[in-house]
Amino acid sequence: MFSKFVSIGDRVELQAISRGGEEQDEVVKIYISEVQDILSEDSIEIKMPVEKSKLILLPVDSEFDMIFYTASGLFQCLARITDRYKSNNVYLLLMELTSNLRKYQRREFYRLRCALEMHTRSLQESEIQTIESRQPYALAKGLPLKQSVVVDISGGGLRFLSTERYEKGSLLYCCYHLMNGGEHKKYEIICKVLGTVELDNRPGTFEHRVQYYDMDPEVREEIIKYIFEEERKSRQKMRFGRE
Repeated sequence: MFSKFVSIGDRVELQAISRGGEEQDEVVKIYISEVQDILSEDSIEIKMPVEKSKLILLPVDSEFDMIFYTASGLFQCLARITDRYKSNNVYLLLMELTSNLRKYQRREFYRLRCALEMHTRSLQESEIQTIESRQPYALAKGLPLKQSVVVDISGGGLRFLSTERYEKGSLLYCCYHLMNGGEHKKYEIICKVLGTVELDNRPGTFEHRVQYYDMDPEVREEIIKYIFEEERKSRQKMRFGRE
């Protein structure tokens, strides 16, 4: 079944499986790879992830949730790293599939890596009360905004960097622009902070993980459409680069 849907060269997203006792709100790291070879229906080779030109040495025996981006859509399964090695000058991970492959329907949770300028601020108490009471609301105008950078975006939320530290559970006003119908469209959304960590290599810079709060379904669909269009463009560039 695996080789019926997944092909060599397909993009793979790996997310470590959290174990009991770990902090559930910790920012979860996503690694990007590519299928190098399909050895059997339960064993594959993928390229070792690379970040900033450095190999990421994921440990043997660690387990991951894997999402495959194929011509037939998204598929998901669980897998364990059983070996690491170099073959024909390519660094590889040998993955043992530990669950059946299944169709991945929750497209809003696919994260697109990006570098997108955004402006944020904490909501005023009056704004929060109005929003939480489900009453019609208008955001206060003219309040100072902090500049930030979105580093990945999905239809369910986003991850961004800022010199401002926002508390877990707080509600934020977030504003950014995306290409929609060939034009830059402004998106003003409310987000809830799920987790915040200070970067080890950049003291004073904080990584925030947020989810959209009470988002209009049509706006969510626009964001998802943008994400999949950008992914399609990226895949086309990768194919042309290999030809």
